[in-house]
Amino acid sequence: MELLLRWWRRDPMLHRWLREAHVNATVRAVVLTSCLFLMVSISMYPGLKSLGVLLHAVFTGSCVPGHYSVLLINCPNEQAAKDIGRSIMEKRLAASVNILSRTSTMFYWKGEIQEANEILILIKTKTSRIQDVVDHVRSIHPYANPEALSFPVGDGSQAYMKWMEDAIPDD
Repeated sequence: MELLLRWWRRDPMLHRWLREAHVNATVRAVVLTSCLFLMVSISMYPGLKSLGVLLHAVFTGSCVPGHYSVLLINCPNEQAAKDIGRSIMEKRLAASVNILSRTSTMFYWKGEIQEANEILILIKTKTSRIQDVVDHVRSIHPYANPEALSFPVGDGSQAYMKWMEDAIPDD
């Protein structure tokens, strides 16, 4: 054993190899840790971004982009539009419904271009309630396939957004 220890102390190649092996292990550990950190960061980015936007909105009092939406629905006549709008409001699915009279519409139906005069409804609601509104509209709308298009609101009057938040109950 003593002979082995003497050899160990005297052999410069062995000392060099051990130092390089230690450095290589350290480099490998740093690279592996960095890659792992990068992968975790990338996989968490959407959640971290959403959290950042929410915190920004809380501290600045601004709107959370996409928290509210405007939904467009066409109706065949003013009475249908009023009935649908009132039903949506009675169910507290929206903060506000605008009925815009007489829009001229062109569309494809069964392979042919059709023209119609319709009434456009603008529904202002929470984005989380869009599917509830669409399902409700489909159940009472006279069209077989009613138009229902939503657009997220990126920003707006803070007082109006606060009013919308209070007007629409949480899901």
